Amino acid sequence: MQRLIFEEEHDMFRDSVRSFFINEIQPHGERWREQGIVDREAYLKAGEQGLLLMWADEKYGGAGVRDFRYEQILMEELTQHGDAGFFLWLHSRLVGPYIDEFGTEEQKERWLPKCVSGESILAIAMTEPGAGSDLASIRAKAEDKGDHFLLNGAKTYISNGILADLVIVAARTDPGSKRGISLFVVERGMEGFERGANLAKIGLKSQDTAELFFNNVKVPKENLLGQLHRGFYHMMHGLVEERLLGAVGFVANAEAAYNVTMEYIEERHAFGQPIAAFQNTRFKMADMRTEIDVAQAFVDQCVLQHNDGKLSPEDAAKAKLFTSELEGRVTDECLQLHGGAGYMDEYPISRMYTAARVSRIYAGTSEVMREIIARSIGLDPRKAGS
Repeated sequence: MQRLIFEEEHDMFRDSVRSFFINEIQPHGERWREQGIVDREAYLKAGEQGLLLMWADEKYGGAGVRDFRYEQILMEELTQHGDAGFFLWLHSRLVGPYIDEFGTEEQKERWLPKCVSGESILAIAMTEPGAGSDLASIRAKAEDKGDHFLLNGAKTYISNGILADLVIVAARTDPGSKRGISLFVVERGMEGFERGANLAKIGLKSQDTAELFFNNVKVPKENLLGQLHRGFYHMMHGLVEERLLGAVGFVANAEAAYNVTMEYIEERHAFGQPIAAFQNTRFKMADMRTEIDVAQAFVDQCVLQHNDGKLSPEDAAKAKLFTSELEGRVTDECLQLHGGAGYMDEYPISRMYTAARVSRIYAGTSEVMREIIARSIGLDPRKAGS
């Protein structure tokens, strides 16, 4: 289906980005998966191309481009021609905007230029062993000691956990309030800041995911990000874009799985004919093509609304829910159409299948998305029977 949201400059950007990923990222994918981490040099190369924090003002080294469609194109081309474990979007559009939105001018001048260049890699640490989607249950704490905060606690499943030079950490600062949380920027090398092992995962093998430990870390007062005790609300502020980022990536992943499967079924033969000739195959592909196109149209509309500052949390939840579930169905169907070959690691569909499983978990599980949507249509359990 023809997409109507892009203009000529977007198409030119797509061509340049595609070339970058094919030449600079794709050749390293297998090695990165084996070593379990992306080379830091990849971020430096992306920085040289102006692909990191594109929204950042020129005085910080950025391009000052806040049109989300450029980030959408970047994610789509990374999915098709790069490596899924290269989490550019997390660095640029999930974590970086916290500094832009809540940082002081001094903090922006101190941190953003190296984030734009790729010298400093970003991560955000919310999830704890006993607190996943329930951010109000965070137990890590930061005590005010006059000229600094003393940070203690542990975080888990942190993407970019090994590579990160700057980690935005959510910690409790007001024990008397469930939402009395603040955000702190912890820098590589701070005493008491330690990283666990690079965690083994079933998918996204090249993406480093780690446990982080904070043992009496002295965080300078100037590293408080945003307002004291308002961290919970700062984190809520970024959820709409986080879920839209997910939706953009999930539908792009489904498209990529569809494309590699189309190539396979046209080349592979069974019982004297191409697999593509069987009615079951043709009907499965027709169903998937329809669902992907429908999902893409909705996501594109969400992107335009987000550019206008009008995307609601409910619509972002719908996009995240539908596209993550779609990605799961499509990668499963596509693997099935590959037959036994689909279970072999040498075929891209096997990696797409395992990578897709986490999409229904991070940025809010499918169950949490359904709860948000249900409440938006008036089905709130707290009001039932009233």
